[in-house]
Amino acid sequence: MTQPGRHEPWAWFAGRLHTGLAEVTSDVDALDESGWWAVVAAYDSPPLLARFTESCEADIPAGPWRGPELGSWRSSMSRQDYLDAVERVRDHIGRGEVYQANVCRVLSAALPDPRAADVGGLASLLAAGNPAPYAGVVHLPGHGVSVVTASPELYLRRSGDVLESGPIKGTGRTVADLTAKDDAENIMIVDLVRNDLGAVCRTGSVTVPHLLAIEQHPGLVHLVSTVRGELPRDTGWGAVLGATFPPGSVTGAPKSSALRIIDDVELAPRGPYCGAVGWVDADRRAAELAVAIRTFWVSDGVLHFGTGAGITWGSDAAREWDETELKAARLLAVASGSTAAVAG
Repeated sequence: MTQPGRHEPWAWFAGRLHTGLAEVTSDVDALDESGWWAVVAAYDSPPLLARFTESCEADIPAGPWRGPELGSWRSSMSRQDYLDAVERVRDHIGRGEVYQANVCRVLSAALPDPRAADVGGLASLLAAGNPAPYAGVVHLPGHGVSVVTASPELYLRRSGDVLESGPIKGTGRTVADLTAKDDAENIMIVDLVRNDLGAVCRTGSVTVPHLLAIEQHPGLVHLVSTVRGELPRDTGWGAVLGATFPPGSVTGAPKSSALRIIDDVELAPRGPYCGAVGWVDADRRAAELAVAIRTFWVSDGVLHFGTGAGITWGSDAAREWDETELKAARLLAVASGSTAAVAG
């Protein structure tokens, strides 16, 4: 298989390059039919599903990348905007409307040279500077979609009738930074994910094989739990996504209240951020979808990246802002580099 050009569609996940675009749709029922599909399910707009017909083992097809200047990034929320939003969420918690809600912001920076903005180059830089278990790329230039993810978080893995999720809640620079608030936050989201999976899985089949496991990632640590259930035979993707999307770890609990509050306090659409990105193999009845965090996307010559934090009654607004900065710092530094500098 030849390497795709920068204007050709392709996707890359788990060491495999997918080309030969055959179909693009927003109809999730297509995922139950046949073929291998790349999935970009934005948080606040219809999903984009792309069926590719050719696949091979390959490195990321990396062209030139020149990122924005590190100081050029602009946030959809200022520090004070964010602190105010946290306090508004705490007010909702105090009134008993919600237990936890994520507050997120979108960072954006113009690309200095669109000709040197190959998303494969960005993905290659991220693979070297911030390796992630659910890294991937979906490049659909004819549909205005170029997404590069370095996600550490599993939204859904499907193997036949077994469905699994790996919610992350609790972040620190080191294990010593993790607190009882992080434990409580994770457990709340585990309960939410159990409820989401329970709505579509067989009664009594939902379990939590791992609770509050510590995972090391570049520059930080996370608390990660695992929730697993068994689907009734022939359960379709429409039912699965209808029960579980958007992911619980980036919304809050109860989810319906958290979604309403998020819509009220955030100042910009999330776009692909906090949605899902990954793949579905309809023929093998297999899938791996990541929560679209630590994720970049390009639109109209501008690079975007989202960052956020889960807010509880015990949240300190300044510390939550610092958490969003921690989550973004390493990734922005990598994305603001260039493949020419690496090659030199």
